[in-house]
Amino acid sequence: MGAEDKADAMKDKVTGKIKEGAGKLTGDKEKEAEGQSQNLQGKVKEGVEDTKNKAKGFTEGFMKE
Repeated sequence: MGAEDKADAMKDKVTGKIKEGAGKLTGDKEKEAEGQSQNLQGKVKEGVEDTKNKAKGFTEGFMKE
């Protein structure tokens, strides 16, 4: 995972958790849902990047043989 992609995914996860917590604290269901969604986006981005890196490692290992 590139540093920029990793930072972007982490930003989404952290911002999402903050929004979710603020929504819970204030009773704002819309803000809570928005935070959950943003947190999930960050997790998906991480998963995609991890998969890309694993595929890249697999193909590089295959090419060496």
